[in-house]
Amino acid sequence: MKTLLANTTALMLVLQLSAGTAYAASARLDRLIDQKYPELEKVYKEVHANPELGFHETRTAKRLAAELEKLGFEVTVGFGAGTALVGVFRNGDGPTIMLRTELDALPMEEKTGLDYASRVQVPATQWPGNTDETAKVFVAHSCGHDIHMASWLGAAQLLVEMKDDWHGTLLLVGEPAEEIGGGATAMLKAGLFEKFPKPDFGFAMHVNGDPAGKITAKDGAFSGNSDTFDLTFKGRGAHGSAPHLSIDPIVQGARFVTDIQAVVSREKDPREPGVITVGSFQAGTAGNIIPDQAKLKLTMRSTTPETRKLLLEAMQRVAKTTAQSAMAPEPELLRIGGGAVAGTNSSELIGDVRPALDASFDGVVYVPTAVQPTLGVETYPEFIEAGVPSIFYWVGGTSPEQVEKASQENRPVPSNHSPFFAPAPETSIKTGAKVLAISVLEKAGVD
Repeated sequence: MKTLLANTTALMLVLQLSAGTAYAASARLDRLIDQKYPELEKVYKEVHANPELGFHETRTAKRLAAELEKLGFEVTVGFGAGTALVGVFRNGDGPTIMLRTELDALPMEEKTGLDYASRVQVPATQWPGNTDETAKVFVAHSCGHDIHMASWLGAAQLLVEMKDDWHGTLLLVGEPAEEIGGGATAMLKAGLFEKFPKPDFGFAMHVNGDPAGKITAKDGAFSGNSDTFDLTFKGRGAHGSAPHLSIDPIVQGARFVTDIQAVVSREKDPREPGVITVGSFQAGTAGNIIPDQAKLKLTMRSTTPETRKLLLEAMQRVAKTTAQSAMAPEPELLRIGGGAVAGTNSSELIGDVRPALDASFDGVVYVPTAVQPTLGVETYPEFIEAGVPSIFYWVGGTSPEQVEKASQENRPVPSNHSPFFAPAPETSIKTGAKVLAISVLEKAGVD
């Protein structure tokens, strides 16, 4: 019994000392991030106002590269993909730790009303699947990647400032084309972890519509699979007054949209998450003309390989049988990108950094493995699958004022991919930078 009590007392003392060290580091980080924030805000607003689509992030990559070079990083731009960014900071013997940010934005119009809101428009052909060379699309950071970039840069600034408190190598990865996929794939295929130090651990974060400053770490699976397709139904055009002379692709498309949902409700196990969304249906030019084709864009979300396989096979089957029943040519199915794989956080890594997180933040939320992951998807799991144990954090971005306003107007708080999504920059960036820096210090800190 005495031995047990002695061991328990010793363990508590170690935990208290560890928590005390983490608290001291936290207080210092708070002071530093307050000093750094004005310059981080300047970078954030500049990136926010000048967003770029996937594989076109030339200005963004150049801007971040310049900031990393000022900090003493060895910087490479264009590795594996034209706008990919890699920064290496060597700080003695120790683990190599990767921090990742995304660089790209979305093809949508921002409606936040911010004085630095994006009004950028680019050729629509910069977004996959768009072939109209005369059309333009708005571009906006409505997913929050601008917050991520500023947090990532802030973490780098903090860690360089505190380089005497840790030893090892920082690998900062700026991933292009996260929204359309392909950037991470290109970097890995080009030998990212052969030509640069292979990370022992990795950390990333994503802002969302939760209250500003809230941090969530999901133990185990945290994101789903995703597959994106363009589907074209072909037919025979005719005058609207003579439908018997046509093979109507709009009717085919409408039947497909209805029938494909029966796969989700009747073929998929209802206990397993899975969604098929037709997000775009384009056909025809006038009310009295039956067109000769209808173009659909759809995504499929799942959390297990089995459900993903079922949805993929069923979608192809339903598309073909829909066309066959209309005596139409076989539809054209084009897969956009390679799809995103489900991501899994390292339980061991969460256990390692949890004491430091708890000592540094109020109320970090740890979601257990048993809770199903979101059907939202990420490309960061490609790095995990390449052998980098990781934690992918969620950081809330909604200010109390935004919550109150939404409540008064009886509407949801705008979140990612809404044209009104406007995270509170100061709290979001400071929290993101600090959680990344704390994670590195806990794994590479000097005893």
